[in-house]
Amino acid sequence: MKRIGILSDTHGYLDPRIYQYFSECDEIWHAGDWGSLEIVNQLNEFKPLRGVWGNIDDVNIRSLFPQHFHFQCEDVAVWLTHIGGYPGKYDRSVRPAILQQPPDLFVCGHSHILKVQYDEKLNLLLINPGAAGKYGFHTVQTIVRLEIDGKKIQNLEVIELEK
Repeated sequence: MKRIGILSDTHGYLDPRIYQYFSECDEIWHAGDWGSLEIVNQLNEFKPLRGVWGNIDDVNIRSLFPQHFHFQCEDVAVWLTHIGGYPGKYDRSVRPAILQQPPDLFVCGHSHILKVQYDEKLNLLLINPGAAGKYGFHTVQTIVRLEIDGKKIQNLEVIELEK
């Protein structure tokens, strides 16, 4: 079993409470728009880290992370990307591939809107953790924690970082 902390859209700001909420996690996944290498380094020193670059990220971050990251966590096929859309309205950059070979878990960011939605047609769980940073139009910073045990995605928690 793996405990995963998921965040996105930090935009150069890493809320110190993330360390507390992700302290029991085995890995952290970041769905892009890091905003600075400092965020990458801080998270990488804290826990094993997986991530993708987002549309605001510079060449330094893009040299460290792919745009799309496909991997296995336990027995779950995961696709991590920044701009992904949502069921019925997947972004054109991912739509052909996701329809042809859907993952079990599709994690994206970009919208700053927290969304956890099951796509019955493709049999996948979509998670957009919202925005963990303080820059953007969102009013609440959000992150997500979950467990992956074999093929099961369980104990998903949405965490709102109160102002």
